Amino acid sequence: MKLSAMCIRCLMDRQEERVRECGDEEKKAVYLKEAAGIIASSGEGDSAPYLVFQMNQAYERLFGKLMDYKKEKKEFNSLMLDLESELEEKIRSGKSREEILKNAINYARSGNYIDFGALNHVDKDELMGLLEKAGEEDVDGHTFAMLSEDLDKAEELVYLLDNCGEIVADKLLVKVLKEQYPNMNITVMVRGMEVLNDAVMEDAEEVGLTKLVKVIGNGNGVAGTQVDLLSREAREAIEKADIIISKGQGNFETIYGGGWNIYYLFLCKCAWFSERFGMERLKGVFINEKDVRV
Repeated sequence: MKLSAMCIRCLMDRQEERVRECGDEEKKAVYLKEAAGIIASSGEGDSAPYLVFQMNQAYERLFGKLMDYKKEKKEFNSLMLDLESELEEKIRSGKSREEILKNAINYARSGNYIDFGALNHVDKDELMGLLEKAGEEDVDGHTFAMLSEDLDKAEELVYLLDNCGEIVADKLLVKVLKEQYPNMNITVMVRGMEVLNDAVMEDAEEVGLTKLVKVIGNGNGVAGTQVDLLSREAREAIEKADIIISKGQGNFETIYGGGWNIYYLFLCKCAWFSERFGMERLKGVFINEKDVRV
């Protein structure tokens, strides 16, 4: 997704926030100039997650290691694992296979709240409120009909994960897909290295996802699916997929426009996404690539 003026302002605000407590004004100025330069020299198709990836490299060169989110990841993986049985029961309360799949989509989408990149603070009470209401949310009928038709004939599905904790809800959706479409091969993709609180292989193993389906890393540390940086294995999986389910804003920003049959599933967590999709903050998007207008 192309950068907007709103995205540029937000990127610079977040970079200033990350160095605000540093006492070395000269070093802060050097970093912010580098960040501004990265934006100024960016290509037309460069996304915000890719630019942040470059800014992270500049930050590490000047200030050392980035903030470690392992504590938060453990905390939210554990929280969602504690809720897993309850969430699965609610998902399976659907009276038909269609209702069960819709429920699984809703809970997976609500879990997208756990995002320390888009949100300054992840509030557990707000998360619980979203999960409580998930079963009441609507699933776009047009998009669901398209997905159902595609699933009936698909041989390969790739599921692009986003955040820790959230991946427990993703696991439940993957489980339903695997049960309802046993002849379809499902590959789940995580980040290739630690970035923010995004899910990596360690998280997939912790929540038991690796016991359910094949999980691969994408080969890089961009908080999204940066196609030109994907490992060969990840790129081949994307290329042969009949369906891609893409979780989160970061994956949307990096992979949108590539020409694949992608179903996007996320919450609008910033003003730009809310404006572009005509949604209030934390309202859910479920849409196919063909229907996106940005």
